[in-house]
Amino acid sequence: MSDVKVSGTVKVRLVKGLRGTQARHRLSVKALGLRKLNDVRELKDSPSVRGLINQVSYLVRVEN
Repeated sequence: MSDVKVSGTVKVRLVKGLRGTQARHRLSVKALGLRKLNDVRELKDSPSVRGLINQVSYLVRVEN
């Protein structure tokens, strides 16, 4: 039953490198728990997490 999606979570993947980005955007990526390129984290879907994702939307991809 691993195909069942857990509601209330969101998967985030780092798809672009952090070189040349603003320092606060690098901190936002770190706050999401992403370290290396193609790193994936499954986070609790909350307004604060959504705000971080929106801030660095050009660096990350939200997956199902």
